[in-house]
Amino acid sequence: MSKIIDQVSELIKPLAEARGDELVDVEYVKEKTQYYLRVYVDKPEGGIDIEEIAQLSELVSEKLDSLNPDPFPDPYVLELSSPGLERPLKNERDWERADGKYIHVNCYQKIDGEKSFEGTLIHRDEEKIDLKIKIKTRTKEISIPVKAIANARFAIEF
Repeated sequence: MSKIIDQVSELIKPLAEARGDELVDVEYVKEKTQYYLRVYVDKPEGGIDIEEIAQLSELVSEKLDSLNPDPFPDPYVLELSSPGLERPLKNERDWERADGKYIHVNCYQKIDGEKSFEGTLIHRDEEKIDLKIKIKTRTKEISIPVKAIANARFAIEF
């Protein structure tokens, strides 16, 4: 399936970039008996609206229909959408955007008795990230080794 994702990403990325959009992620998954090709796009500044997604969806659909040979072994549903406000941090560009922002981090193992943290990203390098987290009425800085991070995403601070 990663071959399909790579092929689709290579096909869609120039279409998105030509419009000033950013290809965030591509998923090809089977849920119950149906396959889904999910494409997540965004605009670097201000986000993407539903009309822009619909226009890009038309272009992507036409491009995918023109592939010969067809890389998809089974029928699928094409879904294009925005990754949302709580989009995952998957690549270097995402992490750069997260600098100084509020994020949610899940870890493989417990750190200070917890596996999940939410806080402001105050520093990041190849070895670790530093978060400023709130514990009741006080704040604390914690360091999380990069290799301990299972996943991370932007979060909404309440």
